[in-house]
Amino acid sequence: MKKTLLGTTALVAVGLLAGPALASDPLKVTVGGNVVTGFYVIDADNVGATSFEDTKVALVARNIDIKAEGTLDNGLVAGVDAKLQLGSDFGYAAQGDATFRQLFAYLEGGFGRFEMGGTDGAAYKMHYTSPWFVPGNGVDSPNIYNGHGVVRASTFSLLATNSNKVSYFTPRLAGFQLGASYTPEVSSNTPSQNGLGLTAKGAANVAEVFEVAANYAGTFGGVDVGVDGFYVSGQDRFGNGDPEEYGIGANLGYAGFTLGGAWYKGKDTMSPGSATTGSGTKVWTAGLKYATGPWTVGVAYLKGEGQGGASGAENKSWQVGGGYSLGSGVDLGLDLQLNKVDFGAGEVEAKSAGLVLAVAF
Repeated sequence: MKKTLLGTTALVAVGLLAGPALASDPLKVTVGGNVVTGFYVIDADNVGATSFEDTKVALVARNIDIKAEGTLDNGLVAGVDAKLQLGSDFGYAAQGDATFRQLFAYLEGGFGRFEMGGTDGAAYKMHYTSPWFVPGNGVDSPNIYNGHGVVRASTFSLLATNSNKVSYFTPRLAGFQLGASYTPEVSSNTPSQNGLGLTAKGAANVAEVFEVAANYAGTFGGVDVGVDGFYVSGQDRFGNGDPEEYGIGANLGYAGFTLGGAWYKGKDTMSPGSATTGSGTKVWTAGLKYATGPWTVGVAYLKGEGQGGASGAENKSWQVGGGYSLGSGVDLGLDLQLNKVDFGAGEVEAKSAGLVLAVAF
């Protein structure tokens, strides 16, 4: 990924760092980003009287990444990581707005890594799942989804994603690493809190979120192995059942092939603060990718299922496709999706084919 090197003065100008430098040399700043676009032809079943468009232009993952990092005189590595999101696909920010989706500071050394601010937690960052082979898109937590959205399509922990938190990651020893995170409030999934004033108890639906995660990364006989597991718990201040998340994932890589999958179960995680007690979701995914030179191809499957007090609906998603690297962070891909949703009263289907262009800079 090509980066642009700037001076520390530029970082101060955008308000990410104030005060004197922490090392003899100023922190070095890089600015990059990525945009994923796609043009799709879609054949989707109607839902009652609702019909759906048969073409789509997707514009997602539109981020500007600003990073500052430097080695201090005492050997510690210090830095700031800021992800500026241009607009939103999810309705919680006005189209065209630019907001910091993530903004946090970190220290790293022989003790491990310490993070503080608005970012994903240990359970999210240490998770393995089915591989992505289409540039910028996959079945697990897709950037571009062309189905009838009803049931969760992610095996990642999303309970406190991007919320202000503290996290600690141990050094990796013999391939093993542990991580833990604590989020006091999940009132907003953006790092917008600035520390002015107090937060009233009950202002957030979910609070006191604890995450613990562990993973292993190593090689045996030429086979790359990655395995993880996590547990997340929170407090529902409206008494509808405290949310919990469990998950495991694994990747095996050999001679250009990557076989991966993951399993997730969430309890009382559907609309926290208002969900029916006992509701939740169960999701699993598996996929196979092959990469050689600039080419990548693969196939993946994901199934999500509502449980208990949830709707009981099921989501099944297939993805087939691949990508070709044109160079300098520019990738072109073909994305074929088949998505089926069973509402309980009937099943609807959506098929799509798209050309994807992903640019990282």
